[in-house]
Amino acid sequence: HTHVIDDEKMAFYEDLAEMYVGDDVSPDFYGWVFPKYDHVGVGTGTVVNRPGIKDYQKAIRDRAGEKIAGGKIIKVEAHPIPEHMRPRRVVGRVALVGDAAGYVTKCSGEGIYFAAKSGRMAAESICKLMEGGSRLPTEKEIKDTYIQDYDRAYGPTYTVLDILQKVFYSSNGAREAFVDMCDSEYVQKVTFDSYLYKKVQGNNPVEDIKLLIGTIGSLIRGSAIAPPDKPFYNPEESLKRL
Repeated sequence: HTHVIDDEKMAFYEDLAEMYVGDDVSPDFYGWVFPKYDHVGVGTGTVVNRPGIKDYQKAIRDRAGEKIAGGKIIKVEAHPIPEHMRPRRVVGRVALVGDAAGYVTKCSGEGIYFAAKSGRMAAESICKLMEGGSRLPTEKEIKDTYIQDYDRAYGPTYTVLDILQKVFYSSNGAREAFVDMCDSEYVQKVTFDSYLYKKVQGNNPVEDIKLLIGTIGSLIRGSAIAPPDKPFYNPEESLKRL
């Protein structure tokens, strides 16, 4: 939802974006309030319980509360997020990039950077293979260049974010652990650097071991204090639960 709020409330979001977690706003993702120039975007998402999206949208507005109260909803939109990389990304003379290739990352839901990057990598590979327009590249050649180069560069990022989503977005206890871990300066730095450079960062063995131990502790604490997850009955979508 696009919300127009008054200037005083908008000032709160001048240098701030909010992320909300909990199965009230999504059983497998997160809710957000992001500033966009003179308004805020308020939303959430889910794969495992899409029929419940209206309830989750109401919940994120309730969680934001007075900070967006009195605002006017001027636009409502929804989009499918292609988080699963396609098994066949090159067939004959057709090469998929961006959303068509399923390059949206799990955990964060980001896709713009990877759409632009994959498009550029595919174009550069194909142009090089064409040798100045004297030949057409084969399917195997495109796979051996564009696909291999992209997977080598960003495959670890997709793997790590997939694991993070399965671990930390799977229950209220895990979400509490995620919030607890974000208090760590090392986690903040690794997260920021990974987001900035689009590749998995963190090569400090001592801090990584501390992080592993801290993660286990956070999961234990989170499970102890978090409210139980609310069950939902959605057989078709539940088969896709992460």
